[in-house]
Amino acid sequence: MKRPRLLAAVLAVPLFGAVSAVAVPAASAQPALSGPATEFTVLAKDVQSIGSAQQAIKAAGGTVLETNTAVGLIRASAPATGFTERVATNRAVFGAAKAQVIGSVPKNGKKTKGDAGVEKEGRGGASKKAAANKAVGMDPLDDQLWGLKSVRSDLSRTKQPGSKQVKVGVIDTGIDGTHPDIAPNFDEADSRNFTRDIPTDVNGVEVDGPCEFRGCVDPANHDDGGHGTHVAGTIAAAANGFGVSGVAPNVTLVNIRAGQDSGYFFLQPTVDALTYAGDAGIDVVNMSFYTDPWLYNCTANPADSPAEQAEQRTIIEATQRALNYAHRKGVTMLVALGNQHTDLGKPLPDTTSPDYPANTTHPRTVDNASCLNLPVEGNHTIGVSSFGPSQKKADYSNYGLEQISVSGPGGYFRDYFGTPWYRTVQNEILSTYPKNVGVAEGNIDADGNITEAGLAAGVQKATAADGRVGYYQWLQGTSMATPHATGVAALIVSQYGKKSHGEFGLDPDKVQRVLEGTAAKIACPVPRTVDYLNEGRPAEFTATCEGDPSFNGFYGHGAVDAYSAVTHGSQYLK
Repeated sequence: MKRPRLLAAVLAVPLFGAVSAVAVPAASAQPALSGPATEFTVLAKDVQSIGSAQQAIKAAGGTVLETNTAVGLIRASAPATGFTERVATNRAVFGAAKAQVIGSVPKNGKKTKGDAGVEKEGRGGASKKAAANKAVGMDPLDDQLWGLKSVRSDLSRTKQPGSKQVKVGVIDTGIDGTHPDIAPNFDEADSRNFTRDIPTDVNGVEVDGPCEFRGCVDPANHDDGGHGTHVAGTIAAAANGFGVSGVAPNVTLVNIRAGQDSGYFFLQPTVDALTYAGDAGIDVVNMSFYTDPWLYNCTANPADSPAEQAEQRTIIEATQRALNYAHRKGVTMLVALGNQHTDLGKPLPDTTSPDYPANTTHPRTVDNASCLNLPVEGNHTIGVSSFGPSQKKADYSNYGLEQISVSGPGGYFRDYFGTPWYRTVQNEILSTYPKNVGVAEGNIDADGNITEAGLAAGVQKATAADGRVGYYQWLQGTSMATPHATGVAALIVSQYGKKSHGEFGLDPDKVQRVLEGTAAKIACPVPRTVDYLNEGRPAEFTATCEGDPSFNGFYGHGAVDAYSAVTHGSQYLK
């Protein structure tokens, strides 16, 4: 995450293209419709205008396919050319866009936007019934989880390991619900997949690759990216005497999938995921992704065309509506701050947008007042920065007084320069790894053995006495810091939540107050300006920490602290 961010979100192949929201043309300039059937997202002016917007779609030559009535986002089919110009003339329509990517997380360690080259930098180098909240212990691999100890989950679980009635939604690439560390806490009934696999785009370029399941829709307990399963394990891997355990090892995990196998997040699935979280009684969501094709969505950047400006205004409005809706429904939203090593309150020129379609990038100056890095700069989000095992701000992590809330252990491969620990995967975060992804990445062979490449990357395997097998991988990024904070938030709801109107939960603003109030204060380093030149980073990574120990741009209100949250959090609820 006041993007929850970081880091970190169209369906049919002909639909994978640039957003084409446009300025309203004169009625006499209505273009002819042409081209193949294409899917669009149309945003109604407001929820009261949904019916009129649906009629406008039909009048413009389109067909309504699906409507999200919570925010007024309508999925429609129409000829590829001319539809957006036609429908945008109607006053009931805020904007219209071709189905288009609005966010991503890394895939297979390849460079994809802000998380790119970060989360696997070390690779190749060295509704249920409430259960009694019984104290739980640690698992065999937990001694490698420095992040778990950093947030003091080893202590907090002796008092509050989490309640099964607390539901944590992971809006990501999916969750491997069959993983032995995930299965005990996984709620398949409430899980949803709002995506459909896209084998290739209109130019024949591979997006998700071949569909693994009939209908090109993955089951709700499946993850072909690995990112979502890693996040889920950090939040709530079960303390079951096997593998690893999570920060809140007794809470319930719900897969609310909005990300493609390839890591892209599209507008309709992302909005649907957020509104579903509100409707399904989800208490906390983790959003380790961030929006694109624009690194910053600007309302009227002079370097952008009128159509590009309208496109970004539509993305901003639809995202804000979804965030507002989830918040009203009681959802606490944790968002990764991002991996662009940037002060979000003082954005640098944007040279990477739009990053889709290919070869459309153009440089532009970013006005902080009218440009938003979404979702972390969206409403009601809790932004999380990342530090390494030495507690040094990770070189890649975004920062700044404007958007940060708290910080968490996200891994820092290059931590401890000048020591044997420098550039070791143990500086990163170990968590759950789907076998199918490990096989696809060449780290696990068909027989389930870790390959030489997997061993070099630090991939691990655990086998239980009954034959169950789990795999684990190291990653780093604000995507890894955020689930530590999400786990603490889930413990806060578990400890202080109450039943109201038949539903158990805690107001998200109260959750945020406890999370921030009980965070461990960390002062700015001395000197305040930190460079990473010794670690091999260029001068653009140099960062200056502003603020004081109570709140600063590197650590926010401090490092999330599970034990303090469940033992001293009540004072922040008064």
